[in-house]
Amino acid sequence: MAKVEVILTHPIVGLGAESDQVKVSAGYARNFLLPQRMAISLTDGNKRRLEALRQRRAERESHELNAMTELAKSLTKMTLTIAVKTGEDGKMFGSVTNGTIADELKKQFEITLDKRKIHIEKPIKGVGEHEVEMRLHHGVQTMLKVLINSSNPQPVAEAAAAPAAPVTEKRGKSRREDAAAPTAEAKPERKGKTAKA
Repeated sequence: MAKVEVILTHPIVGLGAESDQVKVSAGYARNFLLPQRMAISLTDGNKRRLEALRQRRAERESHELNAMTELAKSLTKMTLTIAVKTGEDGKMFGSVTNGTIADELKKQFEITLDKRKIHIEKPIKGVGEHEVEMRLHHGVQTMLKVLINSSNPQPVAEAAAAPAAPVTEKRGKSRREDAAAPTAEAKPERKGKTAKA
């Protein structure tokens, strides 16, 4: 398959960042990269534009680094609280993953963060306080405190306040009703066939 060299004008995941010279298939360049203006063909005139692309890339990367450094400083001061469903014994239903943490960061603090930047060795399956590593940028790492609470707290206080002897209710007539009721009359004899003599 024919390969051509192009200069990327925009970062493309898995291929490179702007100002990178990459070899791609001719069809990919002709049908996608060039019409979408994500790359330019490698010519003498376009090589002159390379310096401007490198400068733009350096500015973008320094801006990202500054933004992630500021975010790391603010994340170390935060405590993210997540409410989860638990059973009667206090065990969680399911687990808290990096996607859950990213969703809660957006919901509680309006911080949009890619879940791939949140590193958990294994999903959190216990209630309590946990430390989660955040890898925000090359060389920018921080820890975030995550507090997992139960959305249905245990009824410990109610059980202690309950009376020791259970109150039961008798079914049927009470003794007062039995005493007030007239005594049953003798049953009349049954009329039926008489014995033949």
